[in-house]
Amino acid sequence: MNIMIREIRETEIPMLKDFLYEAVFIPQGAEAPPRAVVDTPELQVYVRDFGRQAADLGLVAEVDGKVIGAVWARIMEDYGHIDARTPSLAIALFKAYRGLGIGTELMRAMFTRLAEKGWGQVSLSVQKLNGAVRLYRRLGFEVADENSEEYIMVKELGRQ
Repeated sequence: MNIMIREIRETEIPMLKDFLYEAVFIPQGAEAPPRAVVDTPELQVYVRDFGRQAADLGLVAEVDGKVIGAVWARIMEDYGHIDARTPSLAIALFKAYRGLGIGTELMRAMFTRLAEKGWGQVSLSVQKLNGAVRLYRRLGFEVADENSEEYIMVKELGRQ
């Protein structure tokens, strides 16, 4: 499999809505929400007008010419919000490409790009039951806050 990680193209930004839906955690045995869930205000902050803010940065994973995953970061009042100096991150891969190390590659590329742009840390929100918590810990994220269902995790960008 030939994987290429690259910056998102302007024409691909609408795909972030699809990846946002893929990022919605669905606990085992639960029914997937309707795709319209990504149109709610609390999820629209991840994608609305992406590319227009100075801190917006998006990368995609491409396999054999097809975009199969994305990671993007921006300053936003989302579930993982820490402060105005910490971009929040979202990541998703289409199901067929999960568990192959592609997400790890995407995340590491994003850490490098964010550090190059002068950001000191990045945050995200993850459901406690989501298996991705282990990946985030391996990548250096630490729990900064939590509630009954999710963690807000932060990674200092000086540590890969």
